[in-house]
Amino acid sequence: MVENERLRQEMRRCEAELQELQELQAKPATPCPGCEHSQESAQLRNRLSQLQLEVAENKGMLSELNLEVQQKTDRLAEVELRLKDCLAEKAQEEERLSRRLRDSHETIASLRAQSPPVKYIIKTVEVESSKTKQALSECQARNQHLQEQVAMQRQVLKEMEQQLQSSHQLTAQLRAQIAMYESELERAHGQMLEEMQSLEEDKNRAIEEAFARAQVEMKAVHENLAGVRTNLLTLQPALRTLTNDYNGLKRQVRGFPLLLQEALRSVKAEIGQAIEEVNSSNQELLRKYRRELQLRKKCHNELVRLKGNIRVIARVRPVTKEDGEGPEATNAVTFDSDDDSIIHLLHKGKPVSFELDKVFSPQASQQDVFQEVQALITSCIDGFNVCIFAYGQTGAGKTYTMEGTPENPGINQRALQLLFSEVQEKASDWEYTITVSAAEIYNEALRDLLGKEPQEKLEIRLCPDGSGQLYVPGLTEFQVRSVDDINKVFEFGHTNRTTEFTNLNEHSSRSHALLIVTVRGVDGSTGLRTTGKLNLVDLAGSERVGKSGAEGNRLREAQHINKSLSALGDVIAALRSRQGHVPFRNSKLTYLLQDSLSGDSKTLMVVQVSPVEKNTSETLYSLKFAERVRSVELGPGSRRAELGSWSSQEHLEWEPACQTPQPTARAHSAPSSGTSSRPGSIRRKLQPSGKSRPVPV
Repeated sequence: MVENERLRQEMRRCEAELQELQELQAKPATPCPGCEHSQESAQLRNRLSQLQLEVAENKGMLSELNLEVQQKTDRLAEVELRLKDCLAEKAQEEERLSRRLRDSHETIASLRAQSPPVKYIIKTVEVESSKTKQALSECQARNQHLQEQVAMQRQVLKEMEQQLQSSHQLTAQLRAQIAMYESELERAHGQMLEEMQSLEEDKNRAIEEAFARAQVEMKAVHENLAGVRTNLLTLQPALRTLTNDYNGLKRQVRGFPLLLQEALRSVKAEIGQAIEEVNSSNQELLRKYRRELQLRKKCHNELVRLKGNIRVIARVRPVTKEDGEGPEATNAVTFDSDDDSIIHLLHKGKPVSFELDKVFSPQASQQDVFQEVQALITSCIDGFNVCIFAYGQTGAGKTYTMEGTPENPGINQRALQLLFSEVQEKASDWEYTITVSAAEIYNEALRDLLGKEPQEKLEIRLCPDGSGQLYVPGLTEFQVRSVDDINKVFEFGHTNRTTEFTNLNEHSSRSHALLIVTVRGVDGSTGLRTTGKLNLVDLAGSERVGKSGAEGNRLREAQHINKSLSALGDVIAALRSRQGHVPFRNSKLTYLLQDSLSGDSKTLMVVQVSPVEKNTSETLYSLKFAERVRSVELGPGSRRAELGSWSSQEHLEWEPACQTPQPTARAHSAPSSGTSSRPGSIRRKLQPSGKSRPVPV
């Protein structure tokens, strides 16, 4: 506005000068030659034209400033309106609060003014009639009501004061935020100007660099063009020579079809002969490759046996109707047609490969799996300790592989049948005794599946002879002499095992089952005694509570199962890294498997795999765990054999067995109410081998 006022004053001054000049021009001028006024008049005319130009420019600037002033005036008016609205609202709010405050004060004053008469009436009406007493009680009630109103008004007044104070604080905060936003806006504006300046400099620099590059490229193009012109001059004689050669070849092409047919016949014959030679060579190479692959596996198995590595085989169960339909039920597992130890898993769209000792496809039978482990089982007769355990998620088929069905038995029953056949073959020279025990670990409690009271908890103890071996006092041991005895033992133990329904498996094993087979042999000619032990373990499946839907007891069982499997993983990690301390005692499961995982046993793990897409995370974890287990070296297994002549004390790679006094059979009352009548009848058909002895594990 100050600039506008200055321009107006300057414009008035210029208009006054212009008017004076126009008056001078309006006067009749009498030309006088050689007069100095004529020169002054010309200067004044020039000055007049200049002033007219300046006036025009000032008018343009004035119009622009007027427009800008008008815009700012409109914005100012708008801000004033908003300010007036805010002030009006604030005034109304203050008036409302003051009115309420005034009303509250008036109410308080009126109540204070009314209180003395009430007190006076209370004092004077004590000896009046019943009517007066009734009026007195009404007045007292009214007084109480008025006092409550006074308290309520005071509370409201206090709240209003707090609201007013909070509104003042909010106003101060908003003003501080507005100031902060203005400072940030100014800083951002400065940064934007700096960035624009830097961008402008970068643009100019890039233009200069591009121009320089273009000049260099243009120079190179000119040089190439000069070279091309030179080449054209030299190529003209060569072109004439090529034309003559072309004419000669054209004459020769007329007889080319006959030559081509003859050449094609000879080439076809040579190609056919080469293909036959390549096919024969490929067949020979494939045969050699397969032979070398089998030899490599044989050498690898021998190396594993010498090192004492845990052998790991994988078995993939077929896709069943319980897996459902849709994309989650698609097959995510593939196999290598040339190598039966490779398995491929498609996890989240990425293929992952694993190498184990053997991989069985869903088409593999129970007999195929047993043939892979039967050599390991027969070594039990020679006095070696053998452990076979099944690992995998819930519903992957571990119990089917280990126990099977009555029509198609698994490893457990087939192993005992194989032991019986081997014992019968050696019956002329050796006398063998086969005993069987069965136990389960349920919620970190060890229970006897063949005992009279399966719910009774057992403990794992160290042999008192100092050998360091473990045994379970009170674990029932049955001597089996035929396949019928085996079937009765399995039926009795399977009846007592804990299974429940979950979302992942209709008959989910809720405990770790352990079948202990002890083979004791005596050579009639030399008196050599051997003791072999076969541990067949069916681990409970790892599961995710969200998938299995476990609640209550099932949830507690799942927590104990996952804890024991986690402890097994810790033991494998410690063995793999050759740590000095291996945490076997962190779980009943690892404590039971200590002898099988500490170097005195031949150990094999069967990892069960689900092939469907929805279980790829669990399948990936199981296969990774199998690879870690496969790399554990336990050392070569030792044979437990001793001569029958105690005077000579000659031992062959002897390991002291747990020679503790055999305790008498535990006294039991009648079976608990949870035991059905059928297992009791089965037990009466079985004859325990002497007394209930401590069974080493």
